Amino acid sequence: MVRTNASNRPHQCDKKMDKAKPVWRIPLADIDLGPEEEAAVLDVLRRRWLSMGEVTAAFEADFATLTGARHTLAVTNCTAALHLAGLALGWGPGDEVIVPSLTFVATANAVRYTGATPVFADVTGVDDFGLSAEDVAERITPHTRAIVVVHYAGYAADMPAIMALAERHGLDVVEDVAHAPGATLDGRALGTWGRIGCFSFFANKNMTTGEGGMLATDDDELAERLRLLRSHGMTSLTWDRHQGHAWSYDVVAPGYNYRIDEIRAAIGRVQLAKLEGANSRRRTLDALYRELLPAAVPAIGVPYLAARGVPSCHLRPVLLPKEADRVAFMAAMKAGGIQTSIHYPPVHRFSYYRQDEDGPSLPVTEAIGAREVTLPLYPAMTLADVESVVSAAVDALAIALHSNERPSG
Repeated sequence: MVRTNASNRPHQCDKKMDKAKPVWRIPLADIDLGPEEEAAVLDVLRRRWLSMGEVTAAFEADFATLTGARHTLAVTNCTAALHLAGLALGWGPGDEVIVPSLTFVATANAVRYTGATPVFADVTGVDDFGLSAEDVAERITPHTRAIVVVHYAGYAADMPAIMALAERHGLDVVEDVAHAPGATLDGRALGTWGRIGCFSFFANKNMTTGEGGMLATDDDELAERLRLLRSHGMTSLTWDRHQGHAWSYDVVAPGYNYRIDEIRAAIGRVQLAKLEGANSRRRTLDALYRELLPAAVPAIGVPYLAARGVPSCHLRPVLLPKEADRVAFMAAMKAGGIQTSIHYPPVHRFSYYRQDEDGPSLPVTEAIGAREVTLPLYPAMTLADVESVVSAAVDALAIALHSNERPSG
């Protein structure tokens, strides 16, 4: 495995940059990039065709094999995938789309891009951060067009319940599968339960192209519309004309430039080939977390002790006790060289999303948002690394609890 910026003799500029960066003994995430990815990139450069072409088509075919989807379309990032999904499904002003608030803000932003209104729903509970079908049902109105489901941390949401609810009300379902490439439920790939699945290949994901994403759908008409919208609404691509398959084009929709390039597609093909093994390693490491944390520090909640289907284990979230000072906990972990994060500050609490609504009642989301901490999880971790993180969490929690006991002022 090669870490970012790894070199036997770093450049002077790298040395200057490193002075400003914390040195993590165990980072939150790390990337597995090696000679296979380097060779794939060099092959693209030598072919001298960099924009979307035959390597991208091969990447899409590989991803279709992984998911079993009839159509897969590579795009520049998952946010673009979500935007295109909404456009292809016809979302617009006056429409409402139900989304979780416990997600990265792109899930809600993409709804806004279409002119529709995101309506925030609560998650299931402190043991399952997936969208609550029961709460979604309470938020359906005559204006509701769709439900966007996020498979948080790589764990499947309750798709049978959500799909049954959507069918009763005639709603579309879009899956935000940013955390869950390769994950399955009842033998079916996440991202293929709803009308459209949207995947992410961002730098910290289970497979990465740096920036990148993928759409998956079994609907022929939706796939054709997504292809047009991905590339300016054009009826043929530059690659088609280069191959002599077309000499001109028409524009039939106000599309976007959401294409991926051959370099990222080449990296994606190599990363995809590693995904099954990487996800398996993540499950092994996460199983150790789930074994050690409750025994070593029972005051810390460990969601997803049991999971639906086969998860991809993108994140390892934990919940601090209510009385713990989260900032102090994370500072103590940092002092020990262990990076942590928060997934996520609830979207409905951001300034932009508070401007035009009184604010939904999302008690479970707000409780999780106030207490969640994400621990390191990536395939190159060792079992000893997990043990080290758990040991550090024991000490950090003691500091966090003591910090909140101190009198203010």
